[in-house]
Amino acid sequence: MLRPPEITAATLGKATEDGFTRYVQATEVRIAKELARPSAFLYIDGLLDLRRREALAALKRGEIYMERLATLDASGRPLTTPAGLIHHWLGAVFIPGATVAQVLAIAQDYNHVQDYYKPEVLRSRLVSHHGNDFKVFYRLRKKKIITVTLNTEHDVHYFPLGSTRAYSRSYSTRIAQVENADQPREHEKPVGQDGGFMWRLTNYWRFDARDGGVYVEFESITLTRDIPTGLGWLIKPFLIGIPKESLQMSMGSIRAAVLAGMAVASKSQ
Repeated sequence: MLRPPEITAATLGKATEDGFTRYVQATEVRIAKELARPSAFLYIDGLLDLRRREALAALKRGEIYMERLATLDASGRPLTTPAGLIHHWLGAVFIPGATVAQVLAIAQDYNHVQDYYKPEVLRSRLVSHHGNDFKVFYRLRKKKIITVTLNTEHDVHYFPLGSTRAYSRSYSTRIAQVENADQPREHEKPVGQDGGFMWRLTNYWRFDARDGGVYVEFESITLTRDIPTGLGWLIKPFLIGIPKESLQMSMGSIRAAVLAGMAVASKSQ
């Protein structure tokens, strides 16, 4: 089996990291404006009328809404970063009959994320919890032609808005690629000096109770290396495909986990 970290070593440089930071900051300006709207809490609420109605109808049918996003600069061009790629996706689901409290109970159950988000999350652990602040650990395994294992740490903050709305923000604080995972010679590559398959990950969740259930939106921004010359056939499917597929899996998994928990609670009553 090919071992991509040895073939495609990359280094996260300051210019690449700074470009990602600018992208995130510009995105958060947009998100803050959306959250401040009095009657349009979700990203989907800001879509043009026909598209919004179609998206909401699809969610009511149990479908997963997916959209690739791009944050623009002052001239209207997508923001980019040198020697790196920014992958920006938004997904949404509707969970009928659920409450925000029920959804948050699953979202914040970090010791069992590995049970909800199989097979991508191999291990999960709540490191610390103070009020609305959480520090969490995940071991992730991402597979598309090649297989990459990552040890990741994240700071998560929740913003409750009464009983019917909430949102959260998650920043990765450490991402290390694991070599020889689950073998005697397992070890981490130096942080930022690896295959470049995930250098940074920033996530935003929104939870909105209405229409007899809860709408859940998940916006994800990932920083990876750019596509190396001569190895695009190997690297490109992973770099381009995994962020979307991971988000889609996450949306389906949280809906399934909440519905399963509701079914268990109903039987016990």
